[in-house]
Amino acid sequence: MLKEIFLKALVAEDVGRGDLFARISTGKPIRAYIIAKSDGVFAGREYIDTFSRMYDLELEWKIDDGTAFKKGEKLLFVSGNSKIILSLERSILDIVLHASSIATLTAQYVEAIKETGVKLLDTRKTRPLLREFEKYAVRCGGGINHRMGLDDCLMLKDTHLQTIDDLDIFMKEVRQKIPFTSKVEIECESLEMVRRAMKAGADIVMCDNMSLEETKEVVAFRNENYPHILLEASGNVTLETIREIATTGVDAISSGSIIHQANWIDLSMKVESKK
Repeated sequence: MLKEIFLKALVAEDVGRGDLFARISTGKPIRAYIIAKSDGVFAGREYIDTFSRMYDLELEWKIDDGTAFKKGEKLLFVSGNSKIILSLERSILDIVLHASSIATLTAQYVEAIKETGVKLLDTRKTRPLLREFEKYAVRCGGGINHRMGLDDCLMLKDTHLQTIDDLDIFMKEVRQKIPFTSKVEIECESLEMVRRAMKAGADIVMCDNMSLEETKEVVAFRNENYPHILLEASGNVTLETIREIATTGVDAISSGSIIHQANWIDLSMKVESKK
């Protein structure tokens, strides 16, 4: 249902009061296809499948979500009424372009830390109203979603901590008021803060913008004193630095750049020529 609402709004933005070409043309059966004009990792199939049910389109898939493709490959064939397909062309392409671009960059980050056992997480740095969609694209690229919003995990960032007088007392109250299954993550910028957070009962500790040596110290302290607590590294994570961060011993690395730094790949829709 949420996908349908999202897709209807997407189409309404483009079609407006009505496609002018559809107004003057005669509908006829056609077959179109999406072709890759660059390499990448595909995402968007779930949303295009929903499009097909909404607008009576027949799809012939040549690729699955999370699958790599090469320039020149035909990824999807779409059959249906010409008025509908041509009106939806940009909406369909924008979905797969946006999602596949995020999936492609995410896959590169995942590849960089392959075999380290460290998980790649996204963040809440998503475009307004596109969080579910963009985080879906991250999963297609092999990443793992961090929290979806403020309601599924309590994260105490530096701004929150400035409002808390006594962290130990606050954490005792937290455990009485948030759901039993919800975790608490505390952002830390120093080993001293890490000690406080772990002593107070954090489930996850974020090493925020720490140096590699500082992070290694945190890992050693965690391993010796609180082996059940998960460690997340965050801040200035790039394709060039992520492998070295992963070798510190943290459990996960989060990066907003896999979403907001993803450059669009190149896909195009063509209509098959008449025979």
